[in-house]
Amino acid sequence: MSSGQGQTRVVTRGEVDERFFMAGAALLLAMLTWLGAMVHIPLRPFGVPMTLQTLFVVLAALSVGPRVGMLAMVTYIVIGALGVPVFSDGGAGLATIFGQTGGYILGFLLAQPAANWFVRRRDRTIRRWPFILLGALAAHLVIFSIGVPWLWLIRRIDPVAPGISWASAIYGGFVVFIPGMLLKSVAATVLGVWLAPISARRGW
Repeated sequence: MSSGQGQTRVVTRGEVDERFFMAGAALLLAMLTWLGAMVHIPLRPFGVPMTLQTLFVVLAALSVGPRVGMLAMVTYIVIGALGVPVFSDGGAGLATIFGQTGGYILGFLLAQPAANWFVRRRDRTIRRWPFILLGALAAHLVIFSIGVPWLWLIRRIDPVAPGISWASAIYGGFVVFIPGMLLKSVAATVLGVWLAPISARRGW
């Protein structure tokens, strides 16, 4: 029950269920993103790792909508910023967020609403799988569109690391990840087609 301006409003059972759903889904997706970070393969030339993180980041965007997806990513980032080793290769703290891969991590947030534009219609119904696949690709591209310039900037201002060109940043921060991006987009689409209709009436 809540009150405001002298009026009392009863919180319905449906609203309580929705809040529990949002909290539970956000925590689960934050945990899955952390587990995905444990699978990491550093790629040449800059050591930016290929992980399973983005599979779950994109799955969040496709299956539970931008509100729950962003809540999950905020939870994940805050936990990591506080020093819990949830980032790739056991990274933690602000040093990781402001390091060369920090742009990708921040991109996890903006990927959520980007995918929603493709996945759900205005009447809250879910579009067919080609649009869900486009949403997965759009979410990935948002992550890379922030991660690559961030990589270039950090490498340019770091007094220890050698500077890099835009071409090398695009190659080492995006091109080498394209095969994995496509595979994870397909996997997230398959799961999203199944999960999105279930959650569309709650978390979105």
